[in-house]
Amino acid sequence: MGRRRMARRIDDGPRPKHVQLSDVLAELATRDLGPDAAIPSERELMATYDVSRATVRKAIDSLVAGGLLHRIQGKGTFVARPRVESHLHLASFSDDMRRRGLEPSTRLMLVDEERPPAEVARSLRLGARGTAWRIDRVRLADGQPMAIEQGWYPQSLLPGLDTEDLTGSLYTLFAGRYGLVIDAAEQTLWGEAAEGATARRLESPTHTPLLVFRRVSSAAGTPVEHVVSRYRGDRYQVHMNLGATPDATGKKRTTSTTGRDRSS
Repeated sequence: MGRRRMARRIDDGPRPKHVQLSDVLAELATRDLGPDAAIPSERELMATYDVSRATVRKAIDSLVAGGLLHRIQGKGTFVARPRVESHLHLASFSDDMRRRGLEPSTRLMLVDEERPPAEVARSLRLGARGTAWRIDRVRLADGQPMAIEQGWYPQSLLPGLDTEDLTGSLYTLFAGRYGLVIDAAEQTLWGEAAEGATARRLESPTHTPLLVFRRVSSAAGTPVEHVVSRYRGDRYQVHMNLGATPDATGKKRTTSTTGRDRSS
């Protein structure tokens, strides 16, 4: 399993030792090991290459930061799975994963009719007594947790939603069962760290970086969905095309082509 490659000498040349070791580990991870395989321990690397613990850690840190490796507390350092890259557009999670050769699946955690938080009620234009379906799901690709989501959907638009199969594409269900075709969405993106129940549901180490999307989707101008999706940053990345458009003064400003459905 690649021991000949690992034996490459780390020398005192102009390139720092941690950079040389990083190159060796990157080659080992990409050529000899596969996703989820463990790399040698810090002690083994120190002995094999006659380098300090600080050098080993600096080399590994650079590969973790680059997404090639990931640490699991108490277990070691492993080769990371390739990140799924998504171009922002309106498409279902299921279709998005299948286009990349991955098999999507869903764990349904909660379905309940509730009075939503004020922010959600405003975005869905619910009246004073309006209720919504709360749907919590874990989304998986090839059996690996990719994201968790909490979605809110107006009960008045979607009666009996709790009796439907909610493990597939909600957008397909809305169109086929209720005649609501999602045709627009407004989306906000930010970063968080996985903590507590979120980390447990995603089966991720605590403090794993997350990509968080808040989206309000509509059908013919009627809000149908308010959902917050938290994606594992070590398994998912976003691609955006940026362009410059003129503002009111005629000067160009940068915009992005966004608005992709990340969950349904």
